[in-house]
Amino acid sequence: MRFSVIYMVVNKTKKVRKLRGSRTYAWGSPKKHRGAGSRGGRGRAGSGKKGQQKMTALHLKKDTIGKSGFTRPTKVIVNDNTMNLSRLEMALEKYVNAGIAKKSGDIFDINLDMAGITKVLGAGSISTKMNITAKKFSARAVEKIEAAGGKATVKE
Repeated sequence: MRFSVIYMVVNKTKKVRKLRGSRTYAWGSPKKHRGAGSRGGRGRAGSGKKGQQKMTALHLKKDTIGKSGFTRPTKVIVNDNTMNLSRLEMALEKYVNAGIAKKSGDIFDINLDMAGITKVLGAGSISTKMNITAKKFSARAVEKIEAAGGKATVKE
């Protein structure tokens, strides 16, 4: 009499599953061979395995975490070259020598566009009569120029 042997197919456990790390066998310590999980994540994930060990470094560099604020487009930003009235009075002789200002009688005619100055501000006090031509004036500058006997002309 013959016996037929029937073999069963056994599903072999893959090495990846087998050696994941148990306390009693395989890779030894449960920390090993677990990818980024053993490091607490990739990059700045989490606060570290032992409580606050990474958090101090993150708190010191708050400016690098997330976004804040708004950056204006460079097309919109207008940087005026400004000059105060007191500075203008001090530099009058230099402007006359450079041909930016002309003296007629006791009045100085100054074209600040030639000097590259776009706005006149009203800080300081002036005693000289000046007819000033510029692209922009502050309200206080116009008051002081007219109080000294001069005139502020806006160039367009």
